[in-house]
Amino acid sequence: MVLQQNKPLTIWGKASVGERVNVQFAGQDKTTFADENGKWAVVLKPLKASSTSAELIITGKNIIKLQNILVGEVWLCSGQSNMEYTMRKNSKVRRPNIAIENPVDELEFAKNPLIRIFLVNRKELIKPDSLHRGWSIAKDSALRSFSAAAYFFAKELHKNLNVPIGMISSAIPGSRIEPWISEEAFAETEYFKGQKVEGEPAKFFEPMIRPLIPFAMKGFLWYQGETNCFLTETTEYTQKLTTLISSWRKSWGDEKMPFNYVQIAPHTYSESKGKLVLTRETLPAFREAQTNVLKVPHTGMIITTDLVDSIKDIHPSYKWEIGRRLALVALHNDYGMKNIVASGPIFKKMKIKDTVIRLDFDEIGSGLISKDGKALTNFQLAGEDGNFVDAEAIIKDNKILVSSSSISKPVAVRFAWDEAAQPNLFNQEGLPARPFRTK
Repeated sequence: MVLQQNKPLTIWGKASVGERVNVQFAGQDKTTFADENGKWAVVLKPLKASSTSAELIITGKNIIKLQNILVGEVWLCSGQSNMEYTMRKNSKVRRPNIAIENPVDELEFAKNPLIRIFLVNRKELIKPDSLHRGWSIAKDSALRSFSAAAYFFAKELHKNLNVPIGMISSAIPGSRIEPWISEEAFAETEYFKGQKVEGEPAKFFEPMIRPLIPFAMKGFLWYQGETNCFLTETTEYTQKLTTLISSWRKSWGDEKMPFNYVQIAPHTYSESKGKLVLTRETLPAFREAQTNVLKVPHTGMIITTDLVDSIKDIHPSYKWEIGRRLALVALHNDYGMKNIVASGPIFKKMKIKDTVIRLDFDEIGSGLISKDGKALTNFQLAGEDGNFVDAEAIIKDNKILVSSSSISKPVAVRFAWDEAAQPNLFNQEGLPARPFRTK
């Protein structure tokens, strides 16, 4: 396995009541006694990254030896099917036409012994294996069953940090967000206090997250939202994800643990046949709710408007790019690599002049571009009546000028405000602009 560098490391377990337990690792030697419930824990001092295999010895009435342990960066990845989406599925998607090693073939050459993976099984984690046999090197059959987004995140992280990377994947296809949040977290949050929260709170948190606490980690990756989007949630989802973040950080005793997540991709939500009526604007409104979570410190989000071959497929195949973009955010925000451009253009402010609205952006990188060289798409303009119409948009001096011949007094702009929108506004680093509305 991989242990987290530069953080105190809790080693814990169960023994007979009062049993003496000794833990030895990396020159440290700690002794404790099991409490009245048979629980014990020791805390090792922070360690520096190491690619040299080491042995952890736990001695009580019996001896447990955990071998081939490295020290580096550990991340927990969770969510629904797009996070669970395996490398086996990744090997069967349409091949991108690229000159470098093709990510569809990754299983053939993934053999880096410094990338380690642990796939959380919903039933097995409740009764952990004392020898931690769930950990594997990221290759062969173990990797085939592992999260593609998590693996490609690890690959990019290792390339830049050159330290061992450990990835823990704990995800359930089709899951709402509520089961990943503990009941006490909902009860303690002002917004939900006194409410009955639907969606089976804590159903997956208890067997798939709580047993991981307090295993030291760098941060969290989250790829979920499609199921809650079908429920037409907006403000509620912002509150739920904010609650999840704060409660997970509290569980690990670190309010600054990075939390990076994926804004969901274009999809035909409006064609669903459920009880709720969904429109072409249901998805953009949900994405806005995801964006609003960025007000929480130490969070980051990637955009996926360009990573869809068919908007009828709720499982975009470009997981290698999802992982890479999540890694760019982590490298920039959480590892201090400020020279890395980690975001596409983000709307900053607007100025109205006669019949034109000028838009200023942050995160323009080396400059704004139309990715395909064609006229900019998916900009809309509204006058005082609030009715939006398709508009022309041009790049001038790294600003966007938006206008429409049918609107003489524009007051608002929106961008990619449609479930099918796959806009071509990017920065030169190849990252797409974030959907937005000015009012």
